[in-house]
Amino acid sequence: MSTSSSAGMTALEQIDSRPLTKNQKNLIALVVTGNISEFFDMFLIGFAVSSLLKDPSWHLQGYEAGWILAMSGLGTVIGAILWGRLADRIGRRTAFSWCVVLFTLFTFASVFTPADGWVMLAILRIFVGIGVGGLNITSIPYVQEFVPAKQRGLLSGLASVFIPFGLFLGSMAQMAVGSNWRLLIALGVIPALLLIWLRKVPESPRFLQSRGRTDEARQALAWALEVPVDKLGALPEIRSVQSASYALIFSKYLRSLIIITVGSFCFILGASVIQSWGQSILGSGYKFTPGMVGALFMVVSLGDLLGRLSSAWLADRIGRRWTMFSYGFIGALGLMLASASVMLGQGAEGDVTSAGWIFFTGILIAMTFGDGAFGVLNAFGAEQFPNEARSTGLGLGYGLGATAKVFGPALLGSLFGSKVTLDSIPSAFGLFAVLLVLGGIIYLFAQETKGVSLDKI
Repeated sequence: MSTSSSAGMTALEQIDSRPLTKNQKNLIALVVTGNISEFFDMFLIGFAVSSLLKDPSWHLQGYEAGWILAMSGLGTVIGAILWGRLADRIGRRTAFSWCVVLFTLFTFASVFTPADGWVMLAILRIFVGIGVGGLNITSIPYVQEFVPAKQRGLLSGLASVFIPFGLFLGSMAQMAVGSNWRLLIALGVIPALLLIWLRKVPESPRFLQSRGRTDEARQALAWALEVPVDKLGALPEIRSVQSASYALIFSKYLRSLIIITVGSFCFILGASVIQSWGQSILGSGYKFTPGMVGALFMVVSLGDLLGRLSSAWLADRIGRRWTMFSYGFIGALGLMLASASVMLGQGAEGDVTSAGWIFFTGILIAMTFGDGAFGVLNAFGAEQFPNEARSTGLGLGYGLGATAKVFGPALLGSLFGSKVTLDSIPSAFGLFAVLLVLGGIIYLFAQETKGVSLDKI
């Protein structure tokens, strides 16, 4: 679009009227890569625990493995709540960079965990999770504040869409290094390179303007649009608002908080169990080889990626609410199939491998749709709050909902006890299916934000 045709437009109207620039795409690519790194790290610990359960030098029990995995979840809960608030106070870019520093530093420390040191590994995973838990929460508002409203669902959703590629990379890493869990975890330090990339992008213009740094906000928007600062339109007026705080969220945006908290919990529970325990269930429970487990989870990662991409795309077509509802319902059908795998396998003359293939089909459906809804889930959650409280509200709601990452793995670990068996699969996965349907229904009560400008929310 020519400069003359942009005359009289505000800066936000310029963003809405132009195709994406190279700089906008660069920012999107940065947050996509950062969130892939998040999943890469979280899945590495799932593969590592699967190896440790078979390592004779560790004597790891099922409930101990459950604690390791649950502490990773606890860290993400703390991280989402903490960094959501900090992103509204210190900026999206600054918070994002510290998340990367934190999770790569404690991932590196985890490499040196001594044999039978499951308590130490569990504690380190808390701090890894704190860093990991903040990445998605800080990156989604970061992207939303630089892109056109009509494409915001898809473009901000991309921050979550390609996360399953981290599972794909983790599966490849597991197949390459085998049972060498220390080397596997060490690969989780690679994302530290993101800090170099992050130096090339500016802070969120809305954050800068809210702090009275108007000149920097104009420079950030001019960078995004790739135009001289003097060709940039007027910035929107900043309303006089209360500073974002947890108390403000509870007092003014309680309905949105409840929807996001309960909805997130329902969608996260089943997915977190599959992500953390799926490898061990297929390997120790259904007797698949480590190589086969790695290959099958590469397929799961592809299904999850396609599910997230389609949900992000549909969110700008049929709306956020109906996308969440339909994906929750279909994902629940997959969890019901996984729940019935033991019974259906017994019908095949007790062939545990046949039951394993049924279980795999169920979790593939569940991850494609139930976890695939995350292509829009956090983007939709962020849109339930105004600019000044977006990261704080999303971080608090998602963080409280992410307690499912603690509850789910710990519950299954306690049900397994000392050994991974199949007795607990029907009841546990049946429960996860019911909650996923409930989650889809809950999002029908959220405010539909398809095509609505962030400044009008």
